[in-house]
Amino acid sequence: MTDDDLLRYARHLMLDEIGIEGQQRLLDARALVIGAGGLGSPVALYLASAGVGRITLVDHDTVGLTNLQRQIAHDMASLHRPKVMSAAERMVALNPGVTVRALPEKADAELLDVEVPEADVVIDCTDNFATRHLVNAACVRHGKPLVSGAAIGFDGQISVYDSRSREQPCYACLFPPESGFEDVACSTMGVFAPLVGIVGSMQAAEALKLLAGIGEPLAGRLLMLDGRRMQWSEIAMQRDPECSVCGG
Repeated sequence: MTDDDLLRYARHLMLDEIGIEGQQRLLDARALVIGAGGLGSPVALYLASAGVGRITLVDHDTVGLTNLQRQIAHDMASLHRPKVMSAAERMVALNPGVTVRALPEKADAELLDVEVPEADVVIDCTDNFATRHLVNAACVRHGKPLVSGAAIGFDGQISVYDSRSREQPCYACLFPPESGFEDVACSTMGVFAPLVGIVGSMQAAEALKLLAGIGEPLAGRLLMLDGRRMQWSEIAMQRDPECSVCGG
């Protein structure tokens, strides 16, 4: 850790739970962020600002004007550019000490089987069930912790699915892929702008806790936010032994 690092991360170093050892773990860590939109923006910026050493961003989409209401990693100069390129530039401008890989590709099973094994934590910031299930399945196959968030309208949710433990549920235990959940898009339902910042910031916090080895992760607990009343509720989750992804 350089003198500049000691100054940049001074407020982390003051925390007994993090200190020099915890911050060094962050500097040595590898994070995979799937999605560079509403949730991915605060996740990417906070991981970079906190000093996560190597961050890979995956998103095949480009920046549109309607994104700028909530996707704070982008600005007017980013219009029509790949989201991962726009976000990567903002991250490196914020902290030149981190290495950012920008992959303007769709997160399909083939890509995930290459990228997930290389990560210490995977953060799912996507907006559709199909991709969430692909990400979850890859994390289960490769034994990687997954931080998953979602936001639509005024409602948000977040949890950690840690398949390193056979006791913990995976995303499919709660939302079985065969159950036929329907996607609800921001383009049809809308989304309260600060909501994605709240959920995304909490995803970043959970990822940093996992990487630094501090606190108690949200594994086995689903937090749900009613943004109209700014009220959180919590549901305890159990592993489904019949789960088509992690069961058996």
